[in-house]
Amino acid sequence: MLRPQYRAFQRSAVPQLARAFSQSCVTCNDSKTTHFGARTVLESEKEKLVGQVFSSVASKYDIMNDVMSVGVHRLWKDQFIRKLDAGARPGGRPLDFIDVAGGSGDIAFGLLDHAKAKFNDNSSTMTVVDINPDMLEEGKKRLLQTKYRGDPRIQFLVQNGETLDLIPDNSKDVYTVSFGIRNFTNIQAGLNTAYRVLKPGGIIGVLEFSKVENPVVDTVYQNWSKVLPAFGQAIANDYDSYQYLVESIQKFPKQEDFKGMIEKAGFYVPEPGYENLSFGIAAIHIGIKL
Repeated sequence: MLRPQYRAFQRSAVPQLARAFSQSCVTCNDSKTTHFGARTVLESEKEKLVGQVFSSVASKYDIMNDVMSVGVHRLWKDQFIRKLDAGARPGGRPLDFIDVAGGSGDIAFGLLDHAKAKFNDNSSTMTVVDINPDMLEEGKKRLLQTKYRGDPRIQFLVQNGETLDLIPDNSKDVYTVSFGIRNFTNIQAGLNTAYRVLKPGGIIGVLEFSKVENPVVDTVYQNWSKVLPAFGQAIANDYDSYQYLVESIQKFPKQEDFKGMIEKAGFYVPEPGYENLSFGIAAIHIGIKL
C-alpha cells in the first residue's frame, strides 16, 4: 500500500515531470537536421560551421578556386555574366543588382563591367551581400584595386541570403549567386527570398557546381576531387575546410531537381532550364519573376 506522502508526491510532482518531459521531447523532435558536407548536423549549427569554413579560406579563396577548377571557374563566370546580358533597360533606366554570397566581388565587378561595355551603363547600382564578414572584407580589398574604388553605386552588406532582412520587397532587377547557394542551410528559403526581393520582370541567375552526366568525365572529376583537400592543406594550411567544400558539391541537387526548386519559388524557368558547363561540372540556372 502506498504511503500518504508518496501518494501526495504522485498527485503533484509526477504530472509536472511528465509535462516537462513531454515538452522536452517536442523540442527534440523540432530540432531539424541537415548536411554539412558528409556530416549530419542540426540546422541551427550549420550557419556557424559554414561561417568558420569561409573565415578560414577567405584570404586564399581566389587562389584555391583556381586550383580547384584548374582556372576554368573564370571562364564559367564570364559565360554566366554574358548569359545574363544585364545592362541598362530600354529608355536608359539603370538596374539594381544584388550579388548574394558574393564577398569576393568578382561577379559584382564583372556585371558592372559588362553593363558599361555593352550598354554604356554607368548608373546601375550593385549590392554585394555575404553572411561572412571576412569574405566581404576580401571583396572590399579587391574593390580598392579596381576602377570602382570610391564608387557610391556599390555597397557591401553582411546579410543572410536566406532572409536578406535589409533588402526591401520588389527592389532589385537582377539577383545573382555564384558558387554560394549550396552552402545555405535552407536552399529553398534562399530562392523564396530571391523571388521576394526581385521586381516583377526581375531575373535570378545561379552559377553552381552540379552533376556530371558523362561517366568517363565524372570518373576523372571524382578522382580529382579526392586530392583537393590536400591542395587546401598545402596552399591554405586547411584540409578540413576544403574537404567540406568538396562534400558540399556532392550534396547539391541535380540540375533538374534544382530547376524544380527555382520553379517552386515562383519563377518561370525558360527551356531548356539550365546550361551545363564543362559536361555539367557546373551549371547556369536562370529564372524570371513574372
